[in-house]
Amino acid sequence: MTLASANQQTEIEIIYPSSDGELFAENYIHLYAILVTLEILKQYLQGQQGTVLADQFLYYDQGFPKLRVAPDVMVIFNVVPGGRDNYKIWEEKQVPAVIFEISSEGTREKDTDYKKTLYEQLGVKEYWLFDPKGEWIENKLKGYRLEKEVYEEITDNRSEPLQLRLEVESELIAFYREDNAEKLLAPSELAQALKESEEKAERLKRKLSELGIDPDSV
Repeated sequence: MTLASANQQTEIEIIYPSSDGELFAENYIHLYAILVTLEILKQYLQGQQGTVLADQFLYYDQGFPKLRVAPDVMVIFNVVPGGRDNYKIWEEKQVPAVIFEISSEGTREKDTDYKKTLYEQLGVKEYWLFDPKGEWIENKLKGYRLEKEVYEEITDNRSEPLQLRLEVESELIAFYREDNAEKLLAPSELAQALKESEEKAERLKRKLSELGIDPDSV
């Protein structure tokens, strides 16, 4: 067997699992915050060269499948849009630009020590911690931005890579565009806005009919 074929065989034998069987989130509040953040940012990135993944393994060292982490939500730019079973940095050639962790008192130490250090070393531009129950973060939201390879606390609630402003609204993160201050709607808000738009259109049609105007001719 040649060295090349031996290396190829070794590489084939390495398995990078997509799941470890652990719970997706601590509780319903955390799960809801993760899913809403995922859907809002997926909608926001439509048409862009990037993707948003939630609770999927991020592998950062080729050949070492145990070296992995599963961010609650991560945003990666300059990659093919769409989902993946897991994310391998050496294959995609891109480190996540922004990572969100939905935190609690129980995960505080891991979130602020191990994960913060790891994401800093990997070169993740921004790391956001959201504590929906307010168990340890006074304002529920805390962010770090990479400055000269070191994380500095974000004081303006702005995400530079996303070009969004972040606010806390009850147990969710709200996102506002920097260019026009427009809020990015959550799925439930989008459904409500669509319903209101349809009701408004129906009222307008009835009004036109009362005036003897064919709505379809307008």
